[in-house]
Amino acid sequence: MQQAQQAAAALQRPVEEVLRDLLTAVLPAMHDVPNDMRAELMCMTWLDSQELWRMAREPMSTAAQAQLQQLTHRQGQRPLTPDEQVQLDALRQEYGRMTLLKARAYALLSLRGGESLLS
Repeated sequence: MQQAQQAAAALQRPVEEVLRDLLTAVLPAMHDVPNDMRAELMCMTWLDSQELWRMAREPMSTAAQAQLQQLTHRQGQRPLTPDEQVQLDALRQEYGRMTLLKARAYALLSLRGGESLLS
């Protein structure tokens, strides 16, 4: 609370306004996030920086990347079979999920001042 009061004094703004803006930045509205990811993204707020860096840098597996590329290429050449379409949809969904997690991790690290992995 002292930090919020100091920030409010420095900014010449009410403490309530500073806290509201801080909470908006740390716990953003997630109306456009899939329901099954909201809790996961919110919980990331309390992860330590080392775990956030791990999430931010974690790549999609090489096998999944290759399969996604192969199915996307195949889709450009011919209609996919129903099984191939299911696989492609699942891979795209996982790619989107990973992208949201990475974006949230980088946003939180940015709010923390970009704390390095060594902190």
